[in-house]
Amino acid sequence: MTEAPNGSPNAESAADQEMLALAERLFDAARAGDTELLRTYVSAGVPATLTNAAGDSLLMLAAYHGHVETTALLIELGADVNTLNDRGQSPLAGAVFKGYADVLRVLMKAGADPDAGNPSARAAAAYFQRPELLELLA
Repeated sequence: MTEAPNGSPNAESAADQEMLALAERLFDAARAGDTELLRTYVSAGVPATLTNAAGDSLLMLAAYHGHVETTALLIELGADVNTLNDRGQSPLAGAVFKGYADVLRVLMKAGADPDAGNPSARAAAAYFQRPELLELLA
């Protein structure tokens, strides 16, 4: 067991637990569209590219849950619009799957690749017969 600088063997474990709790709070904020909370933490140094155990980024969660303002903020603060999660899905494909045209527009404006991932956003739009989204991906 490693002894922490303050002499407590549990201090490191407590710090790790606090960091995990903060990360979970930030993932919840992305799901809920809590733009201001994310702005505060990412501006203070939390990576805009933070991912959870499934490889879902803050941007993926915001896009999948239809939060346009949060999606735009994360992009502005450095999130990568083409980062795939562990299942090979992109934020753009998540927005297409859920039918969020406004989120799709924000991602496309930021350079999201409609052919990235598996299934790609383009393939998802075709599969779910969403011609209006396919048009936006053109």
